[in-house]
Amino acid sequence: MKILTYKDAEYPAFAQSLRRRAIPEDSVRDLVGEIISNVATNGDEALVELTQRFDGAALTREQLFISEEEFEAAEASVSAETREAVRRSLHNIHDFAHKSMRKDWSGKNAEGATVGERFTPFDRVGVYVPGGKAPLVSTALMTAGFAQAAGVPDIFAATPCGPDGTVNPALLFALRQAGVTEAIKVGGAQAIAAMALGTKTIAPVDRIFGPGNRFVVEAKRQLVGAVSIDLLPGPSEILILADDSAVPAYIAADLLAQAEHGGDSAVGFLTPSMELLEKVKKEVEEQTELLSRSKIIKEVLKTGTFLMHVESLAEGVRIVNEFAPEHLSLIVENEDEILAQIRTAGAIYLGPDSPVAVGDFLAGPSHTLPTGGAGRSFSGLRADQFQRRTSIVKMDKPAVAKSLSVIQEFARLEGLDAHGVSTSIRLER
Repeated sequence: MKILTYKDAEYPAFAQSLRRRAIPEDSVRDLVGEIISNVATNGDEALVELTQRFDGAALTREQLFISEEEFEAAEASVSAETREAVRRSLHNIHDFAHKSMRKDWSGKNAEGATVGERFTPFDRVGVYVPGGKAPLVSTALMTAGFAQAAGVPDIFAATPCGPDGTVNPALLFALRQAGVTEAIKVGGAQAIAAMALGTKTIAPVDRIFGPGNRFVVEAKRQLVGAVSIDLLPGPSEILILADDSAVPAYIAADLLAQAEHGGDSAVGFLTPSMELLEKVKKEVEEQTELLSRSKIIKEVLKTGTFLMHVESLAEGVRIVNEFAPEHLSLIVENEDEILAQIRTAGAIYLGPDSPVAVGDFLAGPSHTLPTGGAGRSFSGLRADQFQRRTSIVKMDKPAVAKSLSVIQEFARLEGLDAHGVSTSIRLER
């Protein structure tokens, strides 16, 4: 762990480095570009070849798809406890989604025209569910589950398989419960390319959702235009801002829970209390030894974890807004005052008894959130992102008459006389 106090000479430079931009490395950009080009040219054959290359699974073109028999076998094999966990999580997801969806509306403008908006679900969306070191069952629910709540009729999923060509049964069960209508055993940038561009066997989607590693995120970035995307959610991260009111053991547990994701995870803790920082450091070291993924956690603690003794809570807030964390845990006595100053976090967990894990699995909001500093520009996944917005305008003759002079003036300013005529003709004939 990197431990710094505001009195250290290197503190200002390190604090400045926490203002991040989600800009890919050249090597990542180039490799992803090659993968996209390969899928665009060779379609299903490219997916077969790339799945063998990156996942070690030798599949035929037909085996790229998860069969109905595989879905049925998965449903038959999952435990009652898994069924209940999926049911309760989906219940909260649907409830949260329904409350946050946009509703149709209409009204009159100043000239008497009827104006409004209507919101309809996308026809076909793609959801990406990472595989890698663990089956992210909750991610299936927190992407496809929102599409299901929004009424999307065709939900296509992509998730990587293991070297033996299988997908975890609990993940398959969750995908089906969340309304997935079709799925492939393909991961990485090639899965994003297939969903965006289509192949002989895969129809392209209207929009792509879901988190992934840096290659998945870069593929989404490069394919904007061919398809729309939700946001740029990459490796997991947490930032905790706390004062002396916090419990050190709780803070350490939340830091380790995020470090458990491994890879390029970012884990940070800010406090104006050096005493609290030392206690948290001790708890992290002790708790790590008790966890099953301690080897993975230790790598993240070594390369992606920082504990900072800041001069004040105000300085901590400044760093939070610069860092734009995916998850922010805020444990301070003057909670409302500090919360009002936070602008860029993807999700905020308030108080000592709000573990980030409840947001990962159960609370209701999606855990698909912006990372790598993208929180300054993007919000987390929401139900209304599965809705297509269409504006509505309806006019009668009196409204046309009241609007004509303004339309004609803009037409004159912009040299578009046909625009003016298209309005005036409705009053002349």
